[in-house]
Amino acid sequence: METFVIRDEVFVRMRRALGPTFTNKIVSEFGTIAVNFSKERFVKKNWINETAEAWTPRKRKARGSLLVKTARLKRSIRKISSGDGYVIIGSDVPYAKIHNEGGTISKTATVKAHDRKRTVRTVSSKTGKKLKRRVDTGDISRVKAHTRKMNLTIPKRQFMGESKELENRTRSHLRLRVDQILNQNP
Repeated sequence: METFVIRDEVFVRMRRALGPTFTNKIVSEFGTIAVNFSKERFVKKNWINETAEAWTPRKRKARGSLLVKTARLKRSIRKISSGDGYVIIGSDVPYAKIHNEGGTISKTATVKAHDRKRTVRTVSSKTGKKLKRRVDTGDISRVKAHTRKMNLTIPKRQFMGESKELENRTRSHLRLRVDQILNQNP
């Protein structure tokens, strides 16, 4: 979860002048802007702070879009809460943090006992070369139950957090809303 706290002197003076209703509405709009900014990262596949930092590409090519298989992570980004001068956006997906920050996962996986069929690659009758197609030989090997140490390194592909670009978007939205109010009241 990411917390955005607005501690701007202009915002405090505006709160005194325009009242808490306006500021609460603006804070809610800031939350929407932050959620849309985070979801936009999945489309653009980069993180923008001061400059755009592209996400590291996947190791296997042609396997779909980065971080989007079921789109659960992208859909889970939402406003958690908002209050007096703050809004919290976040995700309830357990793997959101490791994908956002990167890191290493070290776990022990338990493999159950099972049977494995033995297959061989077919050979072309014309060329004598091995083909990609595999054929069952009928042999069965038994695999005993065991544990396996899993070390998985996930690269940092940030989609939530503090960003100068997001700050600029909220500031320009605030200016736009203030201009609308000033133009309304003669």
